[in-house]
Amino acid sequence: MPAACDSVLEDIEDIVLAEDLKPHDRQFVRKNVFPKVRKRNSQKNVQTDDDPPSDSIIPGAQKIWIRTWGCSHNNSDGEYMAGQLAAYGYKITDNSAEADLWLLNSCTVKSPAEDHFRNSIKKAQEGKKKVVVAGCVPQAQPRQDYLKGLSIIGVQQIDRVVEVVEETIKGHSVRLLGQKKDNGKRLGGARLDLPKIRKNPLIEIISINTGCLNACTYCKTKHARGDLASYPIQELVDRAKQSFQEGVCEIWLTSEDTGAYGRDIGTDLPTLLWKLVEAIPEGAMLRLGMTNPPYILEHLEEMAKILNHPRVYAFLHIPVQSASDSVLMDMKREYCVADFKQVVDFLKEKVPGITIATDIICGFPGETDEDFQETMKLVEEYRFPSLFINQFYPRPGTPAAKMHQVPAAVKKQRTKDLSQLFHSYNPYDHKVGERQRVLVTEESFDSNYYVAHNPFYEQVLVPKDPLLMGKMVEVNIYEAGKHFMKGQPVSDARVYTASITRPLAKGEVSGLTEEFRHAPQNGTNWKAHPSAEIPGKTALSSWMALQLPWQQEGGGLKILSVSLALLAVLVVFYYGGMKTEL
Repeated sequence: MPAACDSVLEDIEDIVLAEDLKPHDRQFVRKNVFPKVRKRNSQKNVQTDDDPPSDSIIPGAQKIWIRTWGCSHNNSDGEYMAGQLAAYGYKITDNSAEADLWLLNSCTVKSPAEDHFRNSIKKAQEGKKKVVVAGCVPQAQPRQDYLKGLSIIGVQQIDRVVEVVEETIKGHSVRLLGQKKDNGKRLGGARLDLPKIRKNPLIEIISINTGCLNACTYCKTKHARGDLASYPIQELVDRAKQSFQEGVCEIWLTSEDTGAYGRDIGTDLPTLLWKLVEAIPEGAMLRLGMTNPPYILEHLEEMAKILNHPRVYAFLHIPVQSASDSVLMDMKREYCVADFKQVVDFLKEKVPGITIATDIICGFPGETDEDFQETMKLVEEYRFPSLFINQFYPRPGTPAAKMHQVPAAVKKQRTKDLSQLFHSYNPYDHKVGERQRVLVTEESFDSNYYVAHNPFYEQVLVPKDPLLMGKMVEVNIYEAGKHFMKGQPVSDARVYTASITRPLAKGEVSGLTEEFRHAPQNGTNWKAHPSAEIPGKTALSSWMALQLPWQQEGGGLKILSVSLALLAVLVVFYYGGMKTEL
């Protein structure tokens, strides 16, 4: 059998030229080469692999600070982006000062939120931080002056956050603003099974659809989120099951309009909810998100049955915005006040004790004093326990911004008057002395209590006992405030452990397979899970592209083989040259 290098020997003399050095000459040159002694660094100056140089641009070696404004949908997007970055190896930090890059996830609903967003960009630039912006503001208006030169992640491109961050750290500006489509049909957004870091390990926020079917004249979010695009039911059920397997005990369903869910894919909200209810373990709870009146009207009977289910909070957020039909028409809300009342009255009758939350805009263009008084009467009649009062802010590019504006002083006064009415009644006073079942999931802002919710999603503060966190317990209500009640756990009552498994630690990445969990957590050693690949250049495909030959599977053997082959060629060339000279 011929040797592996026989073919090389046959051709070796063809590449030796007359002017090439002969073996004797090469030996002579070696005698004039003097080795240079390299000084070794002292141990104290040696940097470990875990602590790369501060000016390093090795992917995955930097610290990232993430700030999110806005709705629960936006918060879910922020959790997904944090999870992917952490899974890749970046360190997510709560300290903005120590971060190398700021990821700012914006909200465009109101001007103050955008002002905070703009100021944060300015502060980051003054601090010489790298900046990546995301959320509804840059998606809706990417050409704004203060966004020039910044990298942007579109609301449907959050699965490519690693690519954008990588390139930004290298000094490049990247903008991904496209829509996700399948055979020309718009999808709900990025996949639901991406890595995620939940702000609260006990609560999973699931976006069931993006966009809406309305065209409200004041809404800027529509410009960013677009038309309705729903996720398939099975994907949502699978995500819920995965969450429960990771210790979650409360699920929030969110979207720009949950009531419109499924209209684009041939299904509806009640069908989804019945499927989800089947997956909820005992002790865990489901909370529905905001729904506009027009789309819930068709499903009132089924929705009442679902809201009466023991594992679904008897809570619904139905924005009315105004009690004036003329104002609602100018808003293009597609319902009248009678429709809103029909929904609320029906649910109050069929779901005893239900909590109805609503929104009101004060000072919409064209709103008269009479219009506003109709709104005041509505609040007085229903005494909503949860009321979101918003002074109107004209958003650039919306039809309402071009309408005749209500004077600022009038808007401010109406907002004040409505706020005073809201604070004139206490919705929970009559519940003092009740015995309630509550699910404990959070810590209060002042850190003095744990926050729980009863079956109507009313806030109940309980003693800060670590044994209560994540548990379903019974409490006696002994005090009531405007926005909360206080409860004392009943000593002889049964305690449910709502989670079916140990919850993830705070900051731990969810959605990781065993392969992900055992992979080295740094940028250059990342190995993407096959199921994570998506068409086109994605974050995961770029991670794979970053692997150097010796980091790829079997790479060590490949490098060794190549090295030995090169060594063999050099040896043959050297001794072959000696043979020809002799």
